[in-house]
Amino acid sequence: GNAGNITAYWKGYKEYSAPFESETAGTLPAVSTKTPQMWGFQAAGAAPFVAGHPILEPDTIATAIRIGNPASWDGAIAARDESGGFIDAVTDEQILDAHRWLSAREGVFVEPGSAAGVAGLLKKHAAGEVPTGKTIVITVTGHGLKDPQWALRTEDGSEVQPVKVSNDVVTVAAELGLEEK
Repeated sequence: GNAGNITAYWKGYKEYSAPFESETAGTLPAVSTKTPQMWGFQAAGAAPFVAGHPILEPDTIATAIRIGNPASWDGAIAARDESGGFIDAVTDEQILDAHRWLSAREGVFVEPGSAAGVAGLLKKHAAGEVPTGKTIVITVTGHGLKDPQWALRTEDGSEVQPVKVSNDVVTVAAELGLEEK
């Protein structure tokens, strides 16, 4: 998106790891002695950091991150570089796979832009590029009701059609494949 999140998170992590000057208590020690490596993931059709220049016509199903010239460009680059991290791109297909995975496996309903980080982690894991023995945190911020149309599609992209059944337990169980044997 506009890179506000990665910029703000990095600012907070740096402040958390630095001594704090208090008027009443003097210098307080840092809360943490280290900062995380910042990984950012953009939709492939709207990936100006990956391209190294603004994208004039960004194109992705992930509306929240469909931004070709982020307002916090410098902050995001600083977060990436100062933390030793990286920014990569994921396809719309990878985003939707992660969107479905989060809903099915974790019960977390996010909008597609928020699934980009999970898509990126899954991509890096498949490539053998995720370090073992490390704690990895992905922040997902956008609720799935921001773009609900993507939750109503199957893996092949076709729209889910609701099935109307009478409201008795036997009929519902049969429709769900739960009939007694």
